[in-house]
Amino acid sequence: MLGNFLIGLREGLEAALVVSILITYLVRTNRQHLIKAVWRGVVVAAAVSAIVGITLQLVSAELSDKIEPIFAGVISILAVVFVTWMIFWMKRSARSMSGELRSALDRAELSGGATAVAVMAFLAVAREGVETAIFYWAAAHSTSHALTSFIGLSLGLGAAVVLGVGFYKSTLKINLGTFFKITGVLLVFVAAGVLAAGIHEFQEIGWLPGVDSIAVDISSMLHTGTTVAVVLEGLLNITPTITTLQVLVWVTYSVIVLWLFLRTEQVTAPTEIAEPSQV
Repeated sequence: MLGNFLIGLREGLEAALVVSILITYLVRTNRQHLIKAVWRGVVVAAAVSAIVGITLQLVSAELSDKIEPIFAGVISILAVVFVTWMIFWMKRSARSMSGELRSALDRAELSGGATAVAVMAFLAVAREGVETAIFYWAAAHSTSHALTSFIGLSLGLGAAVVLGVGFYKSTLKINLGTFFKITGVLLVFVAAGVLAAGIHEFQEIGWLPGVDSIAVDISSMLHTGTTVAVVLEGLLNITPTITTLQVLVWVTYSVIVLWLFLRTEQVTAPTEIAEPSQV
């Protein structure tokens, strides 16, 4: 639940920021008639994201015991690539995101009116939504706690919506740079766990060696179903038995990505949406 709550909160807030920036800009420029077009794009993006997640689950359920681990491993690695890219993209682009969105909206209106604006909003939000669906599926699959994973994601998305509304109405102000820095660090550890789980999938089918080389065995202390076990597995993907290769991958990914992420100062997140709206 914790890992997926973080996924929903982080990705959901990014999408909420996009929507807030677009709607605030339309209000300030007296183009309220285009707000419905933005919401149409957002709703379609949310639907497409849900379809992606459902499709992944349906496809996984239909695969044979030999093919399913390959599918799960590939999706896990793909999810880690997506979330790693997202973490660095937000760090690099946060300062210019608001201006880029406003420019894209202006170009869309000039080129195709309301329909083009809806498409533009769809593309901006769908990127976050599809990333969320893929990473959520990989994280939930690696822990085998489907219900709690879904609850965690739902709570995270709900919290993101509340924060987004608070920003738009100027009733809530937080340091977004600090928020994205902290959640970025936590997501690195979640992604490391998903990557290690994907590696284990390939070990089980013989694509990678070392399935019997256990580096950590804490099964006598970490009992399945206990609070500590659920937290460690859900957030960090730490299971009672971990292979040597999984440990190497987990540590290597975490150290390298954290070093790259923290070596320069976090970029300040957009502040325009924190100003009072005229709605």
